[in-house]
Amino acid sequence: MRMVAEVRPDYDTEWAAMKAVVSKLGIGTTETLREWVRQDQIDAGTRPGTTSEESANLKRLKKENAEPRRANEILKAAASFFAAELDRPHTRSQPSSTSTKTASAVSSRSAVC
Repeated sequence: MRMVAEVRPDYDTEWAAMKAVVSKLGIGTTETLREWVRQDQIDAGTRPGTTSEESANLKRLKKENAEPRRANEILKAAASFFAAELDRPHTRSQPSSTSTKTASAVSSRSAVC
């Protein structure tokens, strides 16, 4: 970015200066360098926009916010599952009257033998 500022007076346009720097340094594309220069201007406060520091903080906050959101979704799903379980009619594990009669019939036959 400093090189662009230093060679800028030697060229008619900033783009021409950037093309010269890109060819001298053999880096990416002129567009890449242009983005770096613009971001440097934003960080320096000479151009409006989101600074690198603000962008990094925003990214960090989004990441921090994503974890509680995921946990909240899991808890909502679990609550929904258990609420459905409570609404569903359940049979108790007590023996039914049919199985009680069968068991008593078998035991009475055993006694006779």
